[in-house]
Amino acid sequence: MEMTVRPLTSQEISYCYAQSQQLTMQTGSIGYLRADFDSNGKNFYSTWFDHRKELKSDAFKSEFDDVINALRDNPDYGGLLKSRSDMSAYCRSNALAFEGSYTTEYGVRVDTDHYSYLLRMNPTKGDYNLYCCCFVKQWLDRHLTNAQRGIRFITPDYKEKFRIADGEKIRIIRSDGEKNDRICRYVDDYHFELGNSMGLFHICEFAEKMEESKAQAVIPLRASLPDKCFSYLQGTGEIIVITKGEKGYTPTARYGDGVTPREAVNAANEAMGVTRAQEEAMVAGSMFGWDKPGADPKNYNENGEPIRPQKRDRGDAR
Repeated sequence: MEMTVRPLTSQEISYCYAQSQQLTMQTGSIGYLRADFDSNGKNFYSTWFDHRKELKSDAFKSEFDDVINALRDNPDYGGLLKSRSDMSAYCRSNALAFEGSYTTEYGVRVDTDHYSYLLRMNPTKGDYNLYCCCFVKQWLDRHLTNAQRGIRFITPDYKEKFRIADGEKIRIIRSDGEKNDRICRYVDDYHFELGNSMGLFHICEFAEKMEESKAQAVIPLRASLPDKCFSYLQGTGEIIVITKGEKGYTPTARYGDGVTPREAVNAANEAMGVTRAQEEAMVAGSMFGWDKPGADPKNYNENGEPIRPQKRDRGDAR
């Protein structure tokens, strides 16, 4: 049996957690294994949970045993599941680190010819150390490819307002001003799931529902934007704080000492890991609306300058 092991991509993280019935069907989710290394850090206790029993063939069960045993015993795979300490060492060097529900978790993907295994790991004593989600490879890859097109949000007359990536959030601002942030999951090009048990929506149905409820706005909360950033007012040089999803800005007492406002803002943003492209997108969102193209950092270069769309070649003049 040949298999490859690589870090998860950011897109794959969402598929390491519990899925709805719709996503279970779309991705060919067979089930998952939950395991821990016991108090001594070396034993391996596991429990299996079915998602789709009809996909749990004898061939899958045989291969899955081989995969787990190889990750436990074969040194070619770095002792990934040999013990809690070996898992910890492997994760620090070879896995994608991401923020879980309450601690840092790590992820890798294992592929064979027909199946894919997404491993979510937490090498902490006292916790479950492993969740291994199992999929029919062809189905999972097809869904991930389709999901890269993003989730569309449209007006009731079918004009596209914006798109977000699978697993990103939107903010619904209701008629009374109440704000509700919801995670969205891609199902197909016309359907998505709204988090917190709000259900499955057709994109047209959701637009009509928002209009009927007289919602003030639906805006994207892009993962590519920071929660906050610094900028400054061109006219006065006053340094300000911009919050993702909020209109306007908050004045701050922070001023540069012996430096220009631009230099002070650059230093403050760099300390938080905020790029110029992100700052410019935050400024545009706070001024013109978070659903506008200017509020997306992908539309700026590394210097914070807008990227001009390329002119289409119309061929020879007529």
